[in-house]
This record gives sequence, structure tokens and C-alpha cells, in this order.
Amino acid sequence: MTTAVEPYTLLRAALALFEKSTSQLSPEELTRVETQAKNEFTLETRVLNSPEAAAVIVPEKEVDLAFAEIRGRFENEADFENLLTMNALTVETLKAALFRQCKVNTILELVSKNLPEVSDVEIGLYYHSHPEKFYCPEQRAARHILISINPEYPENTRENALQRLEEIAEKLKRKPKKFADLALKNSECPTAFNGGELGTVIAGKLYPELDAALFALKENEISGVVETEIGFHLIQCTKISHAETMSLKKATPKIRQLMQERQRRIFQKEWLANLPK
Repeated sequence: MTTAVEPYTLLRAALALFEKSTSQLSPEELTRVETQAKNEFTLETRVLNSPEAAAVIVPEKEVDLAFAEIRGRFENEADFENLLTMNALTVETLKAALFRQCKVNTILELVSKNLPEVSDVEIGLYYHSHPEKFYCPEQRAARHILISINPEYPENTRENALQRLEEIAEKLKRKPKKFADLALKNSECPTAFNGGELGTVIAGKLYPELDAALFALKENEISGVVETEIGFHLIQCTKISHAETMSLKKATPKIRQLMQERQRRIFQKEWLANLPK
């Protein structure tokens, strides 16, 4: 594939826009990718030609680490070399492109490093202005057993499915700690391989009937038979995490990081806009 765009910048744009290698792009996608890559390369060149760039030195070790991170995504050398070939790259040109990228990133960090710290007052205002961001609703860890309804199979007619699950429910009344074992042996849900584990959920994430049953249970309690559109279930609540609002003290580090990152991006964007064309 012939293109005037630097191959690594082209590959980055292809992955960012379409999660594809450049060789996998359709002609229309390639046109979009080339446009974005050319714009990115032009902007990066302006960054590298800025007065601030003169003070930046990129250690060879930083480039080696970036190269190793990319190489580590591939199981073997052949796959890695294939990627390079398909995207008109070599080890040398990839390292040169990574050096360029590292230098651009370092310059951007340099120009914004002296921004003022976000104040506690700003953090407090953000916290009280966005209460929804710091509220965690009640969560419940659960597992279930499903016997599906499928009239095409004798064992899965509605009557038989219900009978099978009621028999499992009787066993659990005697041995509730056998829930995971019985899920593995009987459940027709893929979660059976993990003992019926559904993970941790908040209200509204499951079938309405299951949701209502789960959030009415006490910790470690097992429901009665619950019917949904796909069949019959037993569900167990294994842990309850009550709703809570994160305190300002606990939220402060995250808010500070968020606000400083936003401030940094705004400053960098303004700096880039003022670079000579």
C-alpha cells in the first residue's frame, strides 16, 4: 500500500478509528484514516518545532520500553514481524516513530507542568455540585440455577422444567452450601461453569422477576422458584453491599486527579492552537 503518510502514524489512526490494521481497511476507511494521520503528523511536527522542544531529551530506555510494550502484545516474533510488514514498518522505523511520539508527549507534559494545583475549595465545589458521581447504590453478589423451558424437548416442557427445579430446591433446603455444585451439575446457563455466579449487580440489571427476588433476599438466603421468559430459576444472594455516598475526604484524590487532568488538557489545547502554522 502506497501512502505519503508516515506508516506508524497511519497505523495509530487506523487502530483509533476502526480498531484495524491499515491493511484491513476499506478504501473509504483508508481515506478517513489518511486524513486523520496527516493532521496528527502535521500537529506533532509543529510541537517538535516549538521552542520548548529544544529542552527535551528522550532517553533511549524510554523508547525501548515503548517498543517492548508493543512487542509484548504478540505471542511470537513471526506475528510481530508480520504486523510490521503489513504496515510498511521495520524495527528501525518503528523505533524512530516511537522516539518521535515519546518526544511529543514529553513536550506536552513539560509545557503544562507548572499549572497551579487544584484547590480544596474547587474540589469541594465539584463534590457538592455532582452528588450523583459519588453515590454507590446497593449491590448484591448472586448466583443462580436455570432450567430452561423448551417444548421441543421432553425434559424441558414447562411442567418438567418446573419439576426438575423444585427437586433441586428441595435438595438446597437440606444442603444450601451445595448451591454451586448443583448449579454446575444442573444449570442450563453458561454461568454453571462458575457455580452459577452472576457477579455483583445493582437493581435493574437482571430479568425483572429475578431482580425482585434477589433484592428481597437476606445475605446467603435462597429464593423460591422464580419464572422468567426463559425458564425457571433459583437465585441466591451471597453478599449485600449497602448503598453509600463516598465522603469528600475519600473522593478528594480522585476529584483532584480528574480536575488536574482536565486543566492540563485545556492548557495543552490552547498551547497547541497558538503554535506557528
